[in-house]
Amino acid sequence: MDKTVKDLFTLTGRVAIITGGAGLLGVKHAEAIAEAGGCPVIADVDAARAAQAARALSERYGTDSIGVMTDITSRASIEHLLDSVLEHYGRVDILINNAANNPKVEAPTAGTEWSRFENFPVPAWDNDLKVGLTGAFLCCQVIGAEMAKRKAGVILNIASDLAMIAPGQRIYRKAGLPEDQQPVKPVTYSVVKSGLVGLTRYLATYWADQKVRVNALSPGGVYNGQPDAFVEKLTNLIPMGRMAQVDEYKGAVLFLVSDASSYMTGSNLIIEGGRTAW
Repeated sequence: MDKTVKDLFTLTGRVAIITGGAGLLGVKHAEAIAEAGGCPVIADVDAARAAQAARALSERYGTDSIGVMTDITSRASIEHLLDSVLEHYGRVDILINNAANNPKVEAPTAGTEWSRFENFPVPAWDNDLKVGLTGAFLCCQVIGAEMAKRKAGVILNIASDLAMIAPGQRIYRKAGLPEDQQPVKPVTYSVVKSGLVGLTRYLATYWADQKVRVNALSPGGVYNGQPDAFVEKLTNLIPMGRMAQVDEYKGAVLFLVSDASSYMTGSNLIIEGGRTAW
């Protein structure tokens, strides 16, 4: 029997782990899961926020959502996450690698020269890669391996349009500062997000025979009360003339983790208002 569009997009009974699930976009990814009938697991290093987000999802959507304190830089912590999920639900169907560091260079109180490539601190490099890239690697090792063992599952890596293009460093400039003190988007953000796209392709082919699909989503900037001057500079780089609203990626997330994308793996879906077309 042919599947209807409703059949393709339903997540009824499916369990989805979202890392960084209590964050700005993590919560929206979880809402997409819940609205399609799935069970979102909020994995976050902040235990209180994870529990609060899960409780809010359960109350709003009537779904069975739990929060699990997880340090994705620790394999033991991820193994605890998986054990908790299997104990509660008996299965895991979806992994969304969403957690990452993202210093807000555009904030008025942000530092200046620390972000420049010549001065970028090695401890900051190590920490950003540990969270954004090694964390996703470990989650795939532990949770992805469980899916491969079951021969079913979907992994979605949240990358960025800055995995495709270099940052427009001029949008971070501050008047009156000498060139060597001008703030820039840190190199680690581009490296981490580019690495996630590479990890996506590697795992998509590695686990294809185990019926685990792996794709990436590369969103553009999301409006979250950034300074007007920064927003104006950034939107001038975007053909649609605006940043994304916080809920504009929910449809893409649902598409990528549901059967609607059942013949899609190893791909990177870019949604950035047309920025990379220029």
